[in-house]
Amino acid sequence: MNRKTQIVVVGGGAGGLELVRRLGAKYGRKHHDIILVDKNLSHIWKPLLHEVAAGSLDANLDEVGYRGHCHRWGYRYFQGSLDGIDRAGKTISLAPVKDEDGSELIEAHTIRYDILAIALGSISNDFGVPGVAEHCLYLDSRVQADRFRTRLLNHCLRVSRAMMNDPTANEQVRIAIVGGGATGVELAAELYNAAGALRHYGLEVFDESRLHVTLLEAGPRILPALPDKLSQAAKHELGVLGVEVRENTQVIEARPRTLLTKAGDTIEADLIVWAAGVKGAEFLSTLGLETNPRNQIMVTDTLQTTVDPNIYALGDCASYTPPGEDRPIPPRAQAAHQMAAVVFDNICRMQKGRALKHFVYRDNGSLVSLSRFSTVGSLMGNLIGGSMAIEGRLARFIYTSLYRMHLIGIHGWVKATFLMLIGQVNRIVRPKLKLH
Repeated sequence: MNRKTQIVVVGGGAGGLELVRRLGAKYGRKHHDIILVDKNLSHIWKPLLHEVAAGSLDANLDEVGYRGHCHRWGYRYFQGSLDGIDRAGKTISLAPVKDEDGSELIEAHTIRYDILAIALGSISNDFGVPGVAEHCLYLDSRVQADRFRTRLLNHCLRVSRAMMNDPTANEQVRIAIVGGGATGVELAAELYNAAGALRHYGLEVFDESRLHVTLLEAGPRILPALPDKLSQAAKHELGVLGVEVRENTQVIEARPRTLLTKAGDTIEADLIVWAAGVKGAEFLSTLGLETNPRNQIMVTDTLQTTVDPNIYALGDCASYTPPGEDRPIPPRAQAAHQMAAVVFDNICRMQKGRALKHFVYRDNGSLVSLSRFSTVGSLMGNLIGGSMAIEGRLARFIYTSLYRMHLIGIHGWVKATFLMLIGQVNRIVRPKLKLH
């Protein structure tokens, strides 16, 4: 009996989940064994985490359970965290899975592979700033987003009770967001959307006027990936909401409820969110693969790792600089989607002995949603040799379409269409905020 070809994908983010869905749909389980490994039990699209953090989105409604998804698409799912790679023996080792009390649920074990794809995403980059890891919150995962939401609601409740006891009190929830990229800007706007709705959900004396958000950007302007005109438009919109935008402000230290800047200023906040950039997880540099200073795995133009053609890397954890460019492809959802398609094609081609496809990144532009207030962005990117600036309803429609394309990528057209319809119904019948 011939041994099945075993294809292992580590990481169930946007790129990894789309890849195993494609592989499972094509090969099924007859002659192939497609395996997804992820430490979590479910997937949620990372660009939605700022909405989860603000309470505007109930992750339970939008998450994808790996066990149900694998049954539908013909692959297997193993819970676990990558601990090492034996390239000679073509196995990966997984760390033990432990319960909350520290007891071991699944012992450390190995999984063999014929072809391995690593799609482990990214984590926040603290750039070595002292105190960030201890005193700042991140939005890299649903667990972190839920933690932020819980602490946010607790502070809102504190202020609401103080105002009820003394209507003249000038109590506020102070939030500092470090990083003026898409995540920081979108979170700042979403917080005001959530704060405005809290009065309808039990906090009668609380509204957005009790929220003070400071957005700090080390560079000369927020949203550096967008044209200056759109950056200024976003800054204006945030200012109208009440966000204090401080550009050219570099944080040099984080302390309990306090940030210190290079200029010598002290910024106090009840909650501090670090969203200043991303990098690969530290352990990626210990796997025996070539990595860059940000712990991203170096790949060739076929998305194979530079040291082993049987190992692919895609998404935020991979680094590829196209010929003639001086910067690697940016860590965006659209890049992960495009990489997943090429890795899928190349895995299929590899098994047939055909030449592999070269990855060509197509920049479709960037869009930033300021919650229900506005959306700004640029379209087309290098497809037309420049950018097309868009704002308002058209930008919002296209922004929403990006998530719909993600649903199609991981579910296929039929189920994705039904999920879109269900999503519209939920917007009407479900509470506008998740408060637990």
